[in-house]
Order: sequence, then C-alpha cells, then structure tokens
Amino acid sequence: MNKFTFFAIAGLIFTAVFVGACTSDTTTEPNTATTANANQTANTANTAPVNTTDTAPQGSSNDDDAPAAVKAVFPDAQSFTTQHKDVSAGAIADIEKTTGGKVPDTDHHSYLAFATKDGKRTQIGAATLVKAAGKDVIIIYESKNGMPTVREVRAEGVSADFLKQFAGKNHDSKIVFGDDIKAAGGVDEITAKEITQAVRIDVLTMEALYGTAHTH
Repeated sequence: MNKFTFFAIAGLIFTAVFVGACTSDTTTEPNTATTANANQTANTANTAPVNTTDTAPQGSSNDDDAPAAVKAVFPDAQSFTTQHKDVSAGAIADIEKTTGGKVPDTDHHSYLAFATKDGKRTQIGAATLVKAAGKDVIIIYESKNGMPTVREVRAEGVSADFLKQFAGKNHDSKIVFGDDIKAAGGVDEITAKEITQAVRIDVLTMEALYGTAHTH
C-alpha cells in the first residue's frame, strides 16, 4: 500500500492515496460516514487525489488556483492541481447525522502539490482547506489502511499545542471537543469547538470520497 498526504511537508512524496482497505469479511460500518462509502467508492476509487505522473487525475484542474494558505504549506512545490469531487446526498446525510454539523459544500476541493523530480512531475503533497472560527484551517492528510488520516493541521494564529491533537485522526476517531480534543495552548473553547467540528466533517467527507469501505 502506497502512502498519501492530503498535507505533508518535510519532503514526503505520496504515490497513491485512499486506495486500500482494512481486511474484513464485510463492507459496511454502522453509525459512521463509511455507510455512505459502499455506493460512492465504486465511482471514486480510481480518481483519488494523488497522481505521481505528469497527467492530472480525473476531476481535476491544472489552473494552479490553490489558495495562498495552501501554497505556503508546500514551499518546494512548482505547481498545484485542484481536485473537485461531488459529495453525494447520502454521504452528506450520514456525515451530518454523525457530527450534528453541516457539510459546507457539495463540491469538495483538495489541492495537490507537484514538483519536478528526476525529470518527472511528481506529487509531493496534498491538502484541504476549511473555514472555522474565521480562520483558514489547512488539513494535511495521508492514507493509512485505506483511510484518509490527518497528518497535520495548520491555522494561522492558532496554537500548535492545540492543533497537534488532530494528528493521526481518521473516521474511526471521535474527533470530539471535550473528549479526544481539548482546548490547549491558549485557544478559547469557542474557537477550539469550531475547528474541531470543521476538521471532523472534513475527515468524514474525505473518507466518503476516497476511503475504502471496511469494518474492523
């Protein structure tokens, strides 16, 4: 299984993403956004937002329109590709039921960073951007056991002590303020709650779009 970073900095190169699975005899998981995956994965597994060739993945644009906040995360990138994916009505309903929040848009964007290595255009990272508490929150992902997994979260003016709590989280994690996420580093509770909810919704959206249906 190859690795992917929907936000990886330190020179990591992701050669495949969100294609893989936990071994199981069943393919559904109750009470999580994964219940929406079984139908949607068949249409999205082959268009995951990572590509190590010089050809952009299906559903993407090569107009280098990544937000400045995303570009700042990948200083070595020479170009960016924006990946667009429609979130199904079923996935939205499942995510909103699970989180009690709202999916911000049916058109989900991810941003792929590319650089030339050994004469080839190679993806060096990937990211999403969500809005929370009036801030741009950048989520860096990698794929672990077929699940989009947070590697790092960044937000200007937000303590790293708070943000580091999201590292390693995926759709199997609670990502609930007051439970596995606490206010830390001087971040007030309102800001902490809003960022936690935004990250949770994006993680479940990523799972619905790019994860592999599985149980444990």
